[in-house]
Amino acid sequence: MTIVMVEDLEPGSADAGVPAHYGDPMREQRLLETGVGLVDRSNREVIAVPGVERASWLHTLTTQHLSALRAHEGSELLVLSPNGHIEQHAFVTEDGTTAWLDTEPGAGAGLLKYLEMMRFFTQVEPREASAEIAVLSLVGPGAAALFPDLAAPRVHPVPETRFAAGSVPSQATSLYSVRAFEGGLARRVPLGVDLLVPRSAKDAVIEKLGVAPAGLWAYEAARVAARIPRLGWETDHRTIPAEVELMATSVHMEKGCYRGQETVARVHNLGRPPRRQVLLHLDGVATDHPPAHGTAVELDGRAVGFVGTAVRHHELGMIALAVLKRNVPDDARLTVGESAAAIDAE
Repeated sequence: MTIVMVEDLEPGSADAGVPAHYGDPMREQRLLETGVGLVDRSNREVIAVPGVERASWLHTLTTQHLSALRAHEGSELLVLSPNGHIEQHAFVTEDGTTAWLDTEPGAGAGLLKYLEMMRFFTQVEPREASAEIAVLSLVGPGAAALFPDLAAPRVHPVPETRFAAGSVPSQATSLYSVRAFEGGLARRVPLGVDLLVPRSAKDAVIEKLGVAPAGLWAYEAARVAARIPRLGWETDHRTIPAEVELMATSVHMEKGCYRGQETVARVHNLGRPPRRQVLLHLDGVATDHPPAHGTAVELDGRAVGFVGTAVRHHELGMIALAVLKRNVPDDARLTVGESAAAIDAE
């Protein structure tokens, strides 16, 4: 089997260490859309948070309602700056004794540093656990059939501006079913099922599952088509939660007292975030290479945003997630490098 690593194609990429594809990226994309494929995402970084006060402690530090999170439940959370800008995004998975936080490659050290700074006298012991746990993802409509006992993800819609008090349930806004699996955990998520398995057993788990592999390129194409943002790709140092599609999964609007909460509430009540996340279709006439992360999106020669992740999709062609100024109209004639671009307003 041909295995092409991310670093072989993109030297210096933050996603180094996992396969980009296995010889046929388009076939792998179709597999993730019609069946199920196994994606090695073991470059994700993992923080373990054991301790009897972990749930209430994480509840006070992050945007998510976690005080009621029970064993075998998962969710998503954000850590914000004092001004409400996104600093960290992580999935949280609770096994009854430890909350496992998995985040983007390169983000773990910053998340752990913040947690350690905020320990004070709380009974928690956060530690780096990337050497212990590897993340694998089963992606596609067939993933759920492999774990029929895991309930479908539940995501509470973002409430309208000036919503009535008590209208948001006192629980995590995104709730993911979890169960034990091969010495680790299986977590049902919107794209399929994530597996947090002992790193020492990763190869054995892959062999036992017997699911056809797909590379990170295929995973990224599925993610972009689903409009799911990534920390560091669709976010920059100025990004606030209302600008990207993390509000429903990661922010509880009736939970206060976390850093940056005032900005979240003010922007939500006004209903006017400075920027918004969009899906762009690129014509690909002048070039067949997706634009690099950070490439400017222009309107009449003026920069109005940036490209987060651009991919070549097997059906949609060249597409990208981008963050644009809020006042850019849906029918604007945009350019990205040498390509014309149009907003998918669906």
